[in-house]
Amino acid sequence: MTRKEQKEERRKAILMTALTLFVNRGYYDTKIADIAAAVPMSTGLMFHYFESKEELLLELVKMGAAATKFADKMPDIPPDVYFTEFLKRLFEFSKSEPWVFNMFILMGQARRVGMPEEARKIALSVNTIDESAKMIQKGQEMGVFRQGDSKLLSMCFWATVQGIMEEMAMYQGMETPDIEWIMAILKK
Repeated sequence: MTRKEQKEERRKAILMTALTLFVNRGYYDTKIADIAAAVPMSTGLMFHYFESKEELLLELVKMGAAATKFADKMPDIPPDVYFTEFLKRLFEFSKSEPWVFNMFILMGQARRVGMPEEARKIALSVNTIDESAKMIQKGQEMGVFRQGDSKLLSMCFWATVQGIMEEMAMYQGMETPDIEWIMAILKK
């Protein structure tokens, strides 16, 4: 492994460790020294990778925000097929990459008042509810989704997904729920 690859591996280890600690302990209750000890590395060496705990949080929130850019990638897929496939892939990927569960939690936390403002702005810029509402409205027009306020349906759908991801983060052996249970929120 080259020196550059080693540095990138170490950087990734720091990010994943910080993600876990921020979710389990909270951002403000996690110290840089805690992250360094868990990696493990010296606190001084950690500062060669990230200048501050806030920089670590920003990097994680940027990763989470980038992962949400989904609706514009598949514009021609019917909305019911899109949401079903999205859930299937999300759960499969999350099972193989458990950090995804924690990312859902962190992104929810980052949106709250009291978090560092730059991270909060990035988290709030994620427009999943509105983008999904547009797809839900299209599904309503096609007759595959129930009628009603598409934004409210989108909020309920995403609140359900968020809750499931949080439970699966806490109970790592939890079975993935039947996707049709979640889709029942949207379908006629």
